[in-house]
Amino acid sequence: MTNEQLLTEIREANMTYLMLAQNLIRQDKAEALFRLGMSEESADLIGALSPAQIMRIASSNMLLCRFRVDDDIVWNLLTNHSVNKVDNDATTKLHASILMAGRYAEAM
Repeated sequence: MTNEQLLTEIREANMTYLMLAQNLIRQDKAEALFRLGMSEESADLIGALSPAQIMRIASSNMLLCRFRVDDDIVWNLLTNHSVNKVDNDATTKLHASILMAGRYAEAM
C-alpha cells in the first residue's frame, strides 16, 4: 500500500466514523456516548456539524477514531484467546462489554 493509498483510507475511515457518530448522537445521545466512548461536549460538537464541516474534518491525514480497548483482559475476552476459554461466545462478549462499560463510567 502506497502512502497516498494509506491517506485515502484514513480519510474514508474518518468520514465513515464521523457520519456514524453523528447519526448515533442524533438518534440516542446517551447510547452514543457509551458506544463511542466520548464526552458529552464532543458529542454535542459532532452532532451539530454540517455536511461541509464533516467533509473538511474527515479530510485530515490523522485518524480521528481510536481503539478504546487497551488491555489484555478485554482483548482476550473479545478474541476468546484466554487460558480459560469459554465455549459460549455470547458470554465472553457480554463480559467484555461489562468491563468496557465500567471503564467508561469510571472515566466520566
